[in-house]
Amino acid sequence: MGLASGSHKMGRVDHILSGDQAGADPERVEMAKQRFELVHCVMNPGDALFFHPNLLHASARNDSDNPRWSMICCYNGKSNDPYKESHHPRYTPLKKVPDDMIKKVGIKRFEDDTANVAWLENNKDLSARSLKQEPAK
Repeated sequence: MGLASGSHKMGRVDHILSGDQAGADPERVEMAKQRFELVHCVMNPGDALFFHPNLLHASARNDSDNPRWSMICCYNGKSNDPYKESHHPRYTPLKKVPDDMIKKVGIKRFEDDTANVAWLENNKDLSARSLKQEPAK
């Protein structure tokens, strides 16, 4: 994992669709490479990394037989509820649960229960494809 130290101070970088995957605007990435130090984070299985959502980051291809999972959490004030339906979810109150639920639910594998995991099904995951621009007419 490589992080461009300080790149989160550049502000939000637009993402574009490259094939089936969304990625940061290559022009802005190249500018960041010239201005910010690249910091490598060597991680072991089970490690977790938390960083600012606007920090530019990249990872080499996973050549192992084991899957690499990532989780992106985004929080938004209920006062900023989208005014219409879109790929961003509407406000949903959070239900507080006991701390031991982390261990109980954390051991559950997504392959065992595909309820409410549309993002695992390529034809249902519209998050990256929502960036695809229609051809100009």
